[in-house]
Amino acid sequence: MNNSTPIIRVRNLVKKFGDFVANDHLTFDVFSGEIFGFLGANGAGKTTAIRILCGLSKPTSGEISVAGFNIYNQTEQIKRSIGYMSQKFSLYEDLTIAENIRFYGGIYGLKRKEIKTQTAILLEKLGMNDYRDQLIRDLPLGWRQKLAFSVAIFHNPKIVFLDEPTSGVDPITRRQFWNLIYEAAHNGITVFVTTHYMDEAEYCDRISMMVDGQIVALDSPGKLIQTYNAANMNEVFLKLARSSLTEVKA
Repeated sequence: MNNSTPIIRVRNLVKKFGDFVANDHLTFDVFSGEIFGFLGANGAGKTTAIRILCGLSKPTSGEISVAGFNIYNQTEQIKRSIGYMSQKFSLYEDLTIAENIRFYGGIYGLKRKEIKTQTAILLEKLGMNDYRDQLIRDLPLGWRQKLAFSVAIFHNPKIVFLDEPTSGVDPITRRQFWNLIYEAAHNGITVFVTTHYMDEAEYCDRISMMVDGQIVALDSPGKLIQTYNAANMNEVFLKLARSSLTEVKA
């Protein structure tokens, strides 16, 4: 992990929907090759922020750069530098495995020969050679999840954004998915992952904890556990959430 120059730089990011503040002055950096966890309960503002960082939504205010590009006027350059996987897996269910890979390879601007070569490598790696003509809708959830992640980094982007990618799958499959994340980070891809599973936090290099649209803590899992005198990240989150509720009541 390179801690010199941030590959994602966020200063005072605000996103409002009318009077509702979804992201309240978020400030953080993410570094090259880092696995950065963006954690919080459902409705904490994680998906709103990730859509802004991917160039899919405009912030209300703030200074934000992703892969060296300005979020306000260089969104096309940002989109070419990143991969994205939503919690709905981002695959076309009425296309086969091979057709999905070929389709996304074309979107990412890869040449036909390169797509063909990389597809063969990917299918072999995932053990899906015999299922290349299977429709996505007929695949087990865990298979779809791993394929969607592999497609998101098919073009070897600088950053991959994962928006609650393990939602709804069993613990064993979640662990297998994290092995793919480790491999991507080892190969130099920065991983920005949102999740509401607190046990996944301990797989990250650093995490930010969001409560009610604000970042209330940011550090490595080990340091946060130590700082809040907790047994694990779930206990850290509960302490932070309770503290927020206490402040509201006060």
